[in-house]
Amino acid sequence: MESISVGEIQKNIALLTKLTEAITIVDKRKNKRVAVIYPIQEESVIDSLAGKYHKHVQKVEGLEQAKEQAFREAMREKYGVDIHKKC
Repeated sequence: MESISVGEIQKNIALLTKLTEAITIVDKRKNKRVAVIYPIQEESVIDSLAGKYHKHVQKVEGLEQAKEQAFREAMREKYGVDIHKKC
């Protein structure tokens, strides 16, 4: 992990746009670690977390719809009732 100062970021903001690994922001006056910045990952987290089961994991397009469906299924199993949306 590379360490840079706040002043270096102010002088050259391109350091953040070309970030490939985590960097530590250091306050040189107090000699104290201020922040850690990680690059944005462009790849899917599902593939890296699922391991050998990544082919079995379904990608969800509508997250809210999936949550609602899971909630209804849980209520049906727990209470034996079907909950409908109120209009």
